[in-house]
Formats: sequence, C-alpha cells, structure tokens
Amino acid sequence: MRIMRWLVVLGLVGIGGLYLLARPDPLSAAAVADLTGDATRGELVFWATGCAACHAADRAEGEAELILSGGQRFPSDFGTFVAPNISQDPEHGIGNWTLLDLANAITRGVSPEGEHYYPALPYASYAKMEMQDVSDLHAFMKTLPADATPSQPHDLDFPFSQREAVGLWKLLFLTDDWAVPGNLTPTATRGRYIAEALAHCGECHTPRNMLGGMETARWLAGAPNPSGEGRVPNITPARLGWTAADIVQYLTTGFTPEYDSVGGHMAHVVENMARLPESDRLALAEYLLAVPDVE
Repeated sequence: MRIMRWLVVLGLVGIGGLYLLARPDPLSAAAVADLTGDATRGELVFWATGCAACHAADRAEGEAELILSGGQRFPSDFGTFVAPNISQDPEHGIGNWTLLDLANAITRGVSPEGEHYYPALPYASYAKMEMQDVSDLHAFMKTLPADATPSQPHDLDFPFSQREAVGLWKLLFLTDDWAVPGNLTPTATRGRYIAEALAHCGECHTPRNMLGGMETARWLAGAPNPSGEGRVPNITPARLGWTAADIVQYLTTGFTPEYDSVGGHMAHVVENMARLPESDRLALAEYLLAVPDVE
C-alpha cells in the first residue's frame, strides 16, 4: 500500500513537472523596451516573411494582399489549419497588439492571452529573427487596413486539438540554432538569415519527423507536400544544380533555367523575393549554394 502511495506521488510530481516545462514562455518587456520601428524597413520584412501569402484571403491579388483577413486552409497530417485574421481590426484582428504581443507570437508562439500557438505559424523559424526586424514589421503592419472578418477555428484531430501539448513540442523543436552553422561569408550569412529566419524556407523544403519537427540533418532535402499533391523539391546544391545567377533569376522572374515557370504556393514566395533588394536575392543564392548536399 505504501508503495502504491509513493507511485501515485511520483506520478503526480512527474505530471506537475511536465506541466511546468510545457508552460508558455513569453519574452519579458525588456526584450523590446528600447526599440523604435521603421515602417519602410518593416515593409521589406513583411514581404520577406511571407505574411500576406498565408493571411490574405484566398486568391487575393494586388492591394487586396494587404487585407490580412485570413481564411486560407492548410491541410496537414494533424488536421487542417486555418489562417487567422491578422488585419488591424481591433476585435477580429490584431489591431490592439503591442510590439511585445507581436514579438511573443512570432518568436515564441505565445498569444497575448498566454496560450500556445500551433507551429503552423512558423515561429520555429521566426525565433531567429532580430528584434529590430520584429519592431519594424510591427510598425509597417500598423499602416495596413482593418477587416472585420472573424477568424475560423482550426479543424484538428485529437490529441492535436489540445494546445497544452504544444508546450512539449516546443521543448523538443523550438530553438534559435542555425540549421547551417559555421563561418559563412558576410553575404551568405545574410542569406542564411533570410532563408532560415525570415522566409522560413525549411518549413516546406525540409522533411519532418512523426511529431512534425523539422529534420535539420536533412535540411532543405525536400518533403511531401502537406496537401498530399506531389512533393516539395530538394533544393540542396547536389539536386538543384543551379548557379547563383540561376537562383537570382528564378527569385526575380519565376523562370527556371529550363524556362519552366513557378507555380503553386511558391509563386507567392517568388513575388515576395522579387520585392526585396537584389543584394538579398544574391545573398540567398550564395547561402543555398553553401547548404550541405543531401541526395
């Protein structure tokens, strides 16, 4: 009987320990206290991070891409995620968010209410963002229109519908380590920041394990398309086979060296990259050619 009591006590201690470890871990106010955002720089961060590609209404084009009303659906092995409204509407969007709220959301996956966000929001990549870029992004987003479209709930299977489990996922996979470490040239280092943090290339191009974590040992080696249609390609140098000029041309025009044109969700990525300075596309190309080969 005494052994049973001890087992119960130990079990409760273990559960309590897991609960403490899995709690949301927001930033302190000091992380953003001295920052002032620049909306002009923030616009470049906005396009590099691809906010409109996911949060604009489905098939939105032109100025309509800046109305971040949400609603696009993203199927996965865990269910279907629905992009929320992140317009400046104070009730249905994020119009009343502070800089700290935004920083916690995109670098820690924590809501203003202190709940976990699902990693469909690619904070596993955004965690590497510089806080000045987050501040600039916040300043630019404050200039965008409001839209009163209510956000729709995700359609997730149990147990993935339980947000508490996301805290354990973060313990395993949320890190600010670079997937391609080591000494890179200044240009390639800038490209790494764009690819691994802002543009979150690995979120689609890197295979995932059964828990949905990116397999960084096979960085950018390609993965099944979450929609179930086709495969996201391997873009490591051995398989891509492009020169730096080819990569820059593709990210500028959407045409491959074989004169194929970009399609699917990648078309949004190219549109975003084409809005950046050419020096950033050159940096991204140099980085991609420095990524370890994965056949």
